[in-house]
Amino acid sequence: MNHKIALITGATAGIGYETALLLAQNNYDLILTGRRKERLDALENKLLSSSDSKIITLNFDIRVKTDTENALNSLPDKWKAIDLLVNNAGLAAGLAPINSADVDDWENMIDTNVKGLLYTSKIITSWMIERNSGHIINISSVAGRESYPNGSVYCGTKHAVSAISKAMRIELLPYGIKVTTLSPGAVETEFSLVRFRGDQQKADQVYTGFQPLSAKDIADTILFIVTRPPHVNIDDLLIMPTSQGSARDIFRKQ
Repeated sequence: MNHKIALITGATAGIGYETALLLAQNNYDLILTGRRKERLDALENKLLSSSDSKIITLNFDIRVKTDTENALNSLPDKWKAIDLLVNNAGLAAGLAPINSADVDDWENMIDTNVKGLLYTSKIITSWMIERNSGHIINISSVAGRESYPNGSVYCGTKHAVSAISKAMRIELLPYGIKVTTLSPGAVETEFSLVRFRGDQQKADQVYTGFQPLSAKDIADTILFIVTRPPHVNIDDLLIMPTSQGSARDIFRKQ
């Protein structure tokens, strides 16, 4: 069976990592990007030994426009025929009110969650347009649907992802390109560990008393989205743990 080509940003952990594993088992060759080269190399070796997928890794920081452009344009021509782009790279930094938050955290979130997604999408959509084919999945969040205190800028970046996705979907309709916004609730990954700067105890407390989603749950959802018939597009999907009712309302067992 001919393999399709998928590019996954932020593939070194969490949702990106599990999506890479699952797509490799479902007839995709993979372009994997991330900032941590040793993790990219380990994932590449794992995939090569456990699947028949071909793998290319690109070690760069999507916050840096020139690095993103140089990395993507370095791909061999046959690898530019990308069928699926999963804009997964993203993060939350800090949990503080607007008056006391760290401006560097704001820059990091805006540069990664919004500008990095745009830099990547600009290049890859141009390749998809040439072929009149492709699918883009932008990973947003329940925070892209509703805002919560002490998360103003993170919520703002994910609202931006949702708004950009809606416009992209309309802009790319004439070329037969699908665009999906996928918005998870609480997913137990490195997300909270990054937000709390490596404080494992604080990160663990986020997920106590209930069963959060796993990265595998989101990977399964991505596989469902990309295996719909050509005439079907999942525009906008919100996925939550059973115990979560909103960004702030989680039923925790005592």
